[in-house]
Amino acid sequence: MVDNQRQQKPNKAMWLSVIPGLGQLYNKQIVKGGILLVVFLLELLEIVVLGIPALTGLYSLGSVPMQDHSLFMLIKGAMQLIILALFVIFHLVAMRDAKLVARQMNEGKKVPVTAKETLETIYEKGFPYLLIIPAYLAMAFAIIFPVLVTLLIAFTNYDFRHIPPYRLLDWVGLKNFLNILELSTFKTAFTSVLSWTLIWTLAATSLQIVIGIATAVIANQSFIRGKRLFGVIFLLPWAVPAFISIMSFGNFFNDSIGAMNVQVLPFIEKFLPFVDFGIVPWKTDPFWTKVAVIMVQGWLGFPYIYILVSGILQAIPADLYEAATVDGVTVLQKFRHITMPMIFAVAAPTLIAQYTFNFNNFSIIYLFNNGGPGTVGGGAGTTDILISWIYKLTTQTSPQFSMASAVTLIISVIVISVSLITFKKFKAFDMEER
Repeated sequence: MVDNQRQQKPNKAMWLSVIPGLGQLYNKQIVKGGILLVVFLLELLEIVVLGIPALTGLYSLGSVPMQDHSLFMLIKGAMQLIILALFVIFHLVAMRDAKLVARQMNEGKKVPVTAKETLETIYEKGFPYLLIIPAYLAMAFAIIFPVLVTLLIAFTNYDFRHIPPYRLLDWVGLKNFLNILELSTFKTAFTSVLSWTLIWTLAATSLQIVIGIATAVIANQSFIRGKRLFGVIFLLPWAVPAFISIMSFGNFFNDSIGAMNVQVLPFIEKFLPFVDFGIVPWKTDPFWTKVAVIMVQGWLGFPYIYILVSGILQAIPADLYEAATVDGVTVLQKFRHITMPMIFAVAAPTLIAQYTFNFNNFSIIYLFNNGGPGTVGGGAGTTDILISWIYKLTTQTSPQFSMASAVTLIISVIVISVSLITFKKFKAFDMEER
């Protein structure tokens, strides 16, 4: 028995499994090999019946207007690319399985051969994988598929002049990306929008983090009375739907009748007689509109940071602060060397996620002043960020779908790169290793 097992050739079994099932049959796993062969035949049927026409359509994007629909052909082709990727993974798994089984046979280990043994092995060793496979399949079609379609559209000429099926799409390569960098209209708009997006992300997010940490640290001091009352007050901005809050702030900052110019600023002037604010153009001047949306986001965003940090502060051992007090450490030194490191050690990924969220915070920009006032070209307003500019590129009277897709990919690259670099720098994900 052992002698026969030693005759198995792992590499031969692996290469036979280029056609899934043959390597398993070589390893005398009749049931497993038969099932994999059936799956392989279904795979071939899918490729012949659906795959080849879908990939052909993806390559050509149609040739007969009103008969072919380029967008549908692109979507079907993108779907088929994902299916082909799954087929490749299936083949690789089958090849790896055949090789490992051959090695086990050579080592004299028991290998499941019958249907009963195969089912028992799947239940004992492969059950977790059976549970997770549907999740990965759902991810492939719910997440990867839309991203792939967006990626492909960025390399076409899909705009108001090319709306299938009346006008078919064509592949244009990197033209859309080059237009963003070379065409004066889009170049100016992209530069202006990107710079403001970065400023907005850093300023608004940093403001809400600073306010959230400050309120949490102050509210959690031992000498503070009425902590529950403060907690309720600080949570009010979070309790009200953001949509309603932003619309209310839009009226609050109205130039002529808004409470900010009519009541708040005159009230401050009473205590500061040497200051004259006058009528601040909150919604008609780009600079003041930017100041306003940053302040609004600070107010809307700090409650979440407050809750997060409050939980962390309650988990910090009091012994650390007592020992620091005995050593003569000041309050600021305690905050710098104990409080802040503990906060960032736990909350760093969440704080980074806040920057990512505000980078794509469409609602406040759109609802507050619709990206205005004024325009910087390319359909972008003076306070538009990249995500709101994309919205305008796809919904205006002359939509630029391919250009919007190109900008979307640029956003994705920026967000993913910054997130990965930042996560790598912080030690929050290394806690298990410590």
